[in-house]
Parts: sequence; C-alpha cells; structure tokens
Amino acid sequence: MADRPSVSAPRSGTRGLATTGVAGFAPPRGGLTVLTVAALAMVGAACGGPANPAADLVLRGGRVYTLTWSDPAREDGAPAADAPHDASGWHPDAQAVAVRDGRIVFVGSDADVQAYVADGTHVVDLAGATVLPGIIDAHTHADSYARKLLQVDLVGVANEAEAVDRVVAWKHDRQIPDGEWIVGYGWDDGAWADHYPTTALLSDKLPDNPVYLRGLHGFAVWGNEAALSAAGITRATPDPAGGAVLRDKGGEPTGVLKDRATELLSSAVPEPSDDVYDAALVTALDSLAAAGITAIAEADVGAYHLAALQRLETSNELPMPVWVWLHTQGFDPDTVLLHGWLQHGPDTEGRLQVRSVKVFWDGALGSRGAWMLDDYSDAPGQRGIGGSAYGVSRDWVSRMAEAGFQITIHAIGDAANRDALDYLDSLYVVAPSARQNRNRIEHAQVVAPEDFPRFAELDAIASMQPQHAMDDMRWAEERVGPERIKGAYAWRSVRRAGALLAFSSDLPGADWHLFPSLHAAVTRQNPAGEPAGGWYPEQRLSPEEALRAYTTWAAYGIFSEDRKGAIAPGRDADLSVTDVDPLATAADDYGSILGGRILMTVVNGKVVFDGRK
Repeated sequence: MADRPSVSAPRSGTRGLATTGVAGFAPPRGGLTVLTVAALAMVGAACGGPANPAADLVLRGGRVYTLTWSDPAREDGAPAADAPHDASGWHPDAQAVAVRDGRIVFVGSDADVQAYVADGTHVVDLAGATVLPGIIDAHTHADSYARKLLQVDLVGVANEAEAVDRVVAWKHDRQIPDGEWIVGYGWDDGAWADHYPTTALLSDKLPDNPVYLRGLHGFAVWGNEAALSAAGITRATPDPAGGAVLRDKGGEPTGVLKDRATELLSSAVPEPSDDVYDAALVTALDSLAAAGITAIAEADVGAYHLAALQRLETSNELPMPVWVWLHTQGFDPDTVLLHGWLQHGPDTEGRLQVRSVKVFWDGALGSRGAWMLDDYSDAPGQRGIGGSAYGVSRDWVSRMAEAGFQITIHAIGDAANRDALDYLDSLYVVAPSARQNRNRIEHAQVVAPEDFPRFAELDAIASMQPQHAMDDMRWAEERVGPERIKGAYAWRSVRRAGALLAFSSDLPGADWHLFPSLHAAVTRQNPAGEPAGGWYPEQRLSPEEALRAYTTWAAYGIFSEDRKGAIAPGRDADLSVTDVDPLATAADDYGSILGGRILMTVVNGKVVFDGRK
C-alpha cells in the first residue's frame, strides 16, 4: 500500500476486476447461476492452468440464493420470470459454493462441487442453512458504535433521572477521578423533544466531572455545567447557523444543544488514545461481521476516524471493506482534509476506499429540526431549517462532486428532500459528469408525492432505513399529520417511481441486525407485531425486495455491483449464512424470522465469524 500524506490522500489507480468465469456469465441482474464443472474445466484449460484446481473453502449442503436473476416488479414486488420461484414459492437455485483466492469459482450442486475439494480445502457442511450474498450496510456510524463501547450506555433510559443514575454508577464503578470527562450516548433526543433535560440534576449529582451525553440520533447533546464551562458556552454564546443552544427564560443555557450547535460542546470532548480507540473500532467492526455484514459505507468520517481506519487497513485488521464518506459539515469544515482529497481525487482501490462526501441538508424529525414545506402539525409556526440556512456549503459540495466524489445528502423533511433534488438538478447543468457519481439522498424520510419521480430522473439513490420507521411511528404522524405521513418512510413509492433503493441501519442509532430490518420492511410492524396489519402497509416490500436492498442494490450504491451483492463465479466471496430462509418464510408467519441467527460470515473468502457452535 502506497503511503498517504497527513491529509489522508488516496493511492492512485483503480482496482480492476479479474474474472474467473465465462465471459458474460452471471451479469449483475440476470443470467444463470450454475457454472458447470465442464465449463470451468474449459476456462482453466484456456488460461493454461489445471482444470478445477482445489478450492480454499467449500460450502455445501446449503440453500443458496444467488440473486443473479432479474429484479422484481416495481409495482408490487412480484418475482421476475427467471427467478427461482413458482406457484409453490421460493426455491434455492444452488446447494454449494467454492472459493479460491477470495473469489467465488463455482456455484452449483453438492455433487459437482466435490471436484474442488482436495486435502487442503476447508469444507463446511451447512446442514441445510441458507446462504445469501454478503449483507451490505449502506449507511453506518461505526465510529459512534466504537465510542459507545467506551461510554455510558443510555439507550432505553426512560427519563432524565434514570439517565443521571446511570452516569453516577458509571463514575463509581470505574473509579473515574474528578476532573476527567464522562461521555455517554443514547438518550432519545427524538422522543424527549417535548421535555428535554437540563443541567440541574446532572450538575448536582456530578459537579466535579465534565459530562457530555449524546442523543440517540445525534441531533441533540446534553451536558452539565462543568462541560458547558469547559466548552466556553455561556449566555453570550450565539446560536450557529442551523443550530440552537436551548436557553431558560433568563437566557442561560439549559444544557441541551440541538442540530449544528451540538459541535459547540462535542468539540471540547478529548479524543481517546489511538490504541484505545483502534481496539474499540475493531471490536465494533467484528460485531458487525457477527451480524452477517460483509461491507459498510461509513458516514461522517473526519481526520481522526480516517487515520484510525488507515492504521487498521495497514495492519490488516479491517474485517470487512469500508467505503468512507468524508465529513463536510461543521462550523469550520475540515479544509485540510477536504483540500487534500480534492487535490488527489477519489480512492477506488483496496479494502478502505474514500470516494464520497456526506452533507447534512437538515436535522431530525423527532426534534423538529427536519426542514418541512409547511408547519409541523404539532408545532404551528415551526418548519425546521435546512439548506444554506442549515450551514450547507454548496461550494464545497460542488467542488467535491466535480472532482468525482459521490455526494450523499442527509435529507429528512419534504423541503430538505426537494431542495436537495433541486441542488442535484442544478449541479448537473454546470457539471454533467457529476450525474455519474451515483449521488444519494440519505433517509429520504418525508417526501412530497410529486418529488418521488425526481429521484429516478436525477439518478439519485434513495438510501433508507427500515428500522427508522418502526422506531419513529410512535410520534411521526403527530409531527407531520395524516396526509404528509403517506409520503414518509415510503419504500414502495420509491420503487414505483423507478428509483434505486438501498437499505441500511444507520447504526448505532437503530438495530443493525438483518432479521428485524427485513421484518420491518416486509411487515411494517415492530418486533412485537404492532400495529396489527402494519403501519401504512401499502408501503411494504416483498421479502426479495428487502433482501436486494441489502445486497444487489446496496452494492450498486458503493460502486461494487460487478463484485458484490450476488453469488456467482468471479465475484468476491462475500457470504452471509443464516439458519432461516428469508425468502421461503411464509408471509403470514414472517415474524418467525425474528428468531433467526447468523451462522457464518465470509468476507473475501475468509471466515470472519463462525457461530455454528
């Protein structure tokens, strides 16, 4: 690996595709699945090598779904004519997979795969387990997950008092000395929007330690008086563009900062040491591998986080490929980082790739920071804030787009989504090549009906999160009312409009495990089966669509549709093995997949997780 300068500049060059299959075999969306032994022998002979050389890894005795057939219908998710589906339901289209040098070399029957078995081959008998293309999480915050491992866990706390009690117990259990920062994560900044906490109880119980507590969704933070003092936040501190320092009637900061004002406090929190942070990041990534995830797109990456990822890549400790989205937000964007990458262009080589930038067009719906076309239904006079008023640097975004970087735009409200689409439209006029960057709208959470077709017209990927709908349905309709909610979390509307849909978890703010996410997408119900019949069930997806949004379609969103997202010779050997069949599970019993387990995860031919024991 070539050395990178301190601005984390990329290596030159683009990784090429070394195919081992027959030319034209198993295109990204169509074609046969099984490459026969005879055909492989012909390929081997033509290349001057032995026919059917031994595989490094063979999986056999499984229910293999290759996803190499055509896409389902956009209107209703009906399987394509060439799908392994008939009147009796879904049927796996292979039993076995052989892997050599990180690539798939054979997909087919148990009988034929035997030709690839030799003394040194690692053979796994799947005993009927289901093999899927490796799951791709198309929008993650592994940095936040890693930091969460080093922080007070506040996920699920019911109220301010319970949160403070956890922080006090953390200090006591770990014997944290006075003066040292205490950091926590996970209080629900959406659900608590009508009754945010203050500094009072936190300062009373922990007067001698600066305390910084990040909200579950990252759009509000809470600190005690010691933390505000350390950050220099006083009644004289102005609200930044796109953010607010919440204040009491006397004008004093209450301890909660929203949206872009969060950085006033977060910037004062010291970073952990490199060794401690790197170890936590590896633990976080290993946990994702144990959940069947074989590649991630990592959002909001700044210089510190990127340097850690580069260290892990250099030491060969990255358990999966990581696609980096550079952080472009902030009161003073990290111009050193962005200047460096602007000069060097996208990095499209290796397990760690930097080819995207992330920009926030608005805040969150729960905290009423999302930018709406009309007033919030439960807060007349409020519409949130977005675009330039939220601090978006269109100049920086456009410069990065013209340099070839994919633009990923966080847009929650219907005004933010419309303005983001308007921006892409205007960008393509002055920089037509930017249309080829596979630009994305992240979340696309509330969209006006007339704007759905524009996603396809502008080649904008709709990157969405099934779990967000289930988490937010408790209060989302109160925010936007009964009409606008019909365009919220609207997966079927996106499909019908002809746009490409990619799914992700947005971890750690939501559950990143596959089965609850598939269940949410297919049933529009939470794990308790609520509400009966599903929440706005007209937006449900078929099991195949939900699975493709984590595989074939997600692969396109990270420029890897020719290597990932399907099981076929020549592709990367990325496989997720489960003890449930998400396609064959009956629709009226789809809740049963919630008990599913990941049995094995294979990344580039290496078993990175084995949970069969």
